[in-house]
Amino acid sequence: MTDTIITVQGSYSTYYPAERATVTLSVHFESDTRDGAFNSATSSAVTVRESIVDMHDSQAGPITWWASDMVQVWSEKPWSNTGEQLPLVYHARINFSAKFSDFEALARWVEETAAIDGVTISHIAWDLTESRKTALTAEVRSRAVKDAVAKASVYAQSIGLGQVKAIALADPGMLGSEASGASELARARMSKAALMADGAGVSELSLKPEEIEVASVVDARFVAS
Repeated sequence: MTDTIITVQGSYSTYYPAERATVTLSVHFESDTRDGAFNSATSSAVTVRESIVDMHDSQAGPITWWASDMVQVWSEKPWSNTGEQLPLVYHARINFSAKFSDFEALARWVEETAAIDGVTISHIAWDLTESRKTALTAEVRSRAVKDAVAKASVYAQSIGLGQVKAIALADPGMLGSEASGASELARARMSKAALMADGAGVSELSLKPEEIEVASVVDARFVAS
């Protein structure tokens, strides 16, 4: 009797609370002089940097890592609404990134830092620690394989066959099928920040991180008998 080959795709995903938040901000000023833009940007950047350094501790947090770009200075000649070229305008920008392990401290810091002249909070990305992500990735991969086995077993039973035996396991698309897989294997998807006012009329900023999805997809080929 000829063996029956069954090819399936197993998947598994689950959600876990975020453990880290990386905030990205910029200090930006413009002026009619280069020195004016540069001095204003560096002055506000010093205030931002001092607040970060005071909270930085790679182990205890609340800031476990941070980075800052060198000041960028450029100029442009804007145009008026009537098509006339206006005088030269100088810009200066300094970017910062800081990773927080304490989300309450993050909320307070964002609220205080956003009030500094020239500061714009541009993005907050939520994530898991690397050790946690590694452990969860192994778990969801295992569950994706079990899902593939269960799916193949159902297919085999539906045509009157019994046990299935795996003959190939691969990342999506590597078994030569047309489908490339809907999801990248075992990836943690960073969620966007949800920034909300903490009640009407209350100025304190509240951050509500979305949970992190860790997902895995595997292609599998079985022989059924």
